Amino acid sequence: MAAGGSNIAIYGAIGANLLIAISKFFASFFTGSSAMLAEGIHSLVDTGNGLLLLLGIKRSKQKPDKMHPFGYGKEVYFWSFVVSILIFALGGGFAIYEGIHALQDPHIVEDPTWNYVVLGAAIVFEGTALFLALRAFNQSRAHQSKNLIKNIIRSKDAATFAVIIEDAAAVTGLTVALIGVYLSQVLNNPYLDGAASVLIGVILLSVATFLAKESKGLLLGESAHPEVINEVNEILSSNEYIKNSNLPQTMHFGPHKILLIVEVDLKDDLKLLQAEKIIDDLRTEIMENQPTIKEVYIQTTNNLEAVI
Repeated sequence: MAAGGSNIAIYGAIGANLLIAISKFFASFFTGSSAMLAEGIHSLVDTGNGLLLLLGIKRSKQKPDKMHPFGYGKEVYFWSFVVSILIFALGGGFAIYEGIHALQDPHIVEDPTWNYVVLGAAIVFEGTALFLALRAFNQSRAHQSKNLIKNIIRSKDAATFAVIIEDAAAVTGLTVALIGVYLSQVLNNPYLDGAASVLIGVILLSVATFLAKESKGLLLGESAHPEVINEVNEILSSNEYIKNSNLPQTMHFGPHKILLIVEVDLKDDLKLLQAEKIIDDLRTEIMENQPTIKEVYIQTTNNLEAVI
């Protein structure tokens, strides 16, 4: 997904989540549903998370400087990690707390009409947002697997997959809340509403843990996908002037910015100017074949200084 596509998806999610959060709080106030209150907090947290992701995207576009010579691309990963913490602490933590409180003091919702209206509308809005986000995400994957989780793990665009994960958690949580409200009403069992809130909290904790794990790996300096490294190796091995090369070392400095460092052993009969031309051509070829590789450092084991 392009940066612009990510921004549009996040703006849409922010607007939808804010409106949904307000409607959920109103419904919770009139019906007293703990599951609805937990969902209101969830939507409010998602609204703030969208703003943080936009902040990360904006800061990641800063130009390199003396303190950060490779740029600020990892800002996206940092703020995605912060988002995962907020989902865990505020979203999941509060939902479980509210559910336990409801289980300790259960009561039947007298008129759940507001809950049904708000939850039904929210499912439609969040489901539409999830569908659009998934479609854009899938279109950006040239060779995608049918496994969505595998595709998300392969993706280095933390802001994009954070939106997808949040939307998926929102749809799941809304469905659980709707079922909880319905069953507690039909079965005349107030404990089911509180249990639904606890389950929503568990879902959010699981989602937050997954997002934190993926963001942490990128934040610490995750390497490029093996397919990228294999293509670089093919370019190196097919070059007639290279006798041998070590394993390319790569690191993501952003969703679409990879640093590559590789050491090569050139033919012994090359002169200095010839070697420099070969290295420059090799650097150009690598970046043309892999546009996400923005920085290429090629070192040679040859003692070229002694060649005249």
